[in-house]
Amino acid sequence: MSVGLDRGGSDEPSRPARARRTHRINRRVLGAACGLVVALPALSLLSLATVQEEDTRADTVTEQHTREGDDKPGQDGAVEDAPTGRLELPGRVVPDRPDGETALIANPLYQTGRLSPLPCPVPEVDVDRVSSMEEFLHGVADCLDQVWRTQFERAGIPFEPPERVFWTEPGASPCRAYPSAAGAFYCRANGAIYIGVEDVVEKWHGAEDSVVYASLLAHEYGHHVQGESGLLEYYHEQRQLEEEVTERNSWTRRSELQANCLAGAFLGSIRVSYPLDEDDLEALLEDASATADREGGPEEERTHGQAENSVRWTHTGWEEQSPSACNTWDLEDESLVQ
Repeated sequence: MSVGLDRGGSDEPSRPARARRTHRINRRVLGAACGLVVALPALSLLSLATVQEEDTRADTVTEQHTREGDDKPGQDGAVEDAPTGRLELPGRVVPDRPDGETALIANPLYQTGRLSPLPCPVPEVDVDRVSSMEEFLHGVADCLDQVWRTQFERAGIPFEPPERVFWTEPGASPCRAYPSAAGAFYCRANGAIYIGVEDVVEKWHGAEDSVVYASLLAHEYGHHVQGESGLLEYYHEQRQLEEEVTERNSWTRRSELQANCLAGAFLGSIRVSYPLDEDDLEALLEDASATADREGGPEEERTHGQAENSVRWTHTGWEEQSPSACNTWDLEDESLVQ
């Protein structure tokens, strides 16, 4: 969770085995535009204007907080400059991503309304087959790319889908090596989502409810949405200013609960074509409760929010299906992010 939140912190969830009917797949991997450096000489003024994009990201990670009490690495790393405005031929500059406090509490993404209910039939998944899990995850990721690209276009913010690394063998990301106790994480350094195809099935005790794996992916994707919207840069800046771990954790909880809500919003928006029913919603909310902070645990480990808040924000996203409903940063009632 580069913002740090993964999805854990309590005892490992146990899921009732429910075989899910579902679904087919439309695989499309959407490309994204690169930034260019363009210099325009002004002959009369003998000056030079340069527009440059720096698509660099900090070596930080949003990783799945394990129920064994792992710390969340990468949250305290140095944060580099956010990407700047992008230049699109023939010379039209796309506005910069939001920055500062505005990116956090008044992001243009919050003004884009409900997510478009785009068709998103996903393939049926056999959790015991790696190829089936990979196909399922790519199918859901294709839908995530499409839904969030549409939302960012409405906001007028540049958007590049995340890279996907669904591992079955050991490897290393710019943020950390894998496999690890965290079955899934988001690496902000290269804007990629990492999921252990077999690891997450083992962590969820072979749960056959496909929605729990879709939710896991959508949650990590939520951290990418935070990053592309400019929110993560200010979040990391402010979080690192806090001297006390409990104060840093208060920032982390907001980030993680927002990612829960964004995941719920996505799943709610595609529930007709997925399809998802009331049993799936129940499984989703049970998962949100099980992956919250452990009740009665020490304050130093409270990074994901109380179970009731984890459920509340996930359900709010499912019902409202709008980024504005997921603004965990500008609240009068602080108990909602405890």
